[in-house]
Amino acid sequence: MDERIRRAVEITPAAGTRERIIDITTTGRRTGLPRPIEIFFYRALGRTFLCSGTMPPPSNWYVNLVANPEFTFHLKHGVRADLQATARPVTDPSERLAVLTEIVADLNQPHNPGTLPQPVRLADWMSSRLMEVTFSE
Repeated sequence: MDERIRRAVEITPAAGTRERIIDITTTGRRTGLPRPIEIFFYRALGRTFLCSGTMPPPSNWYVNLVANPEFTFHLKHGVRADLQATARPVTDPSERLAVLTEIVADLNQPHNPGTLPQPVRLADWMSSRLMEVTFSE
């Protein structure tokens, strides 16, 4: 992976809101057609994640990725790149807790990268849809 792209994907807690917004293109689980959406991505435990936050179901992006885990991760602010990736649902309770704890701590920073009402509460995020992203080389 190109160094500029790697730095854009491996955001740190200092990253602002713009750096965290991407587009993804999934494959529709019923139609098989490309389905683009805008979404935030997060870094936790040295890995990359997509997360629905506190948004209520349904999350079409999530069910599409469960059915068809291959997708395109589109960087669009600063560095522009279309990265092939695979998604894995994070369902193990202890792994979810560890990942979501880091995400919530990141969102509770003084500069509030997600522009969410403070404080962001871990309990509110525990039912979110959570996917780990692995990039193809």
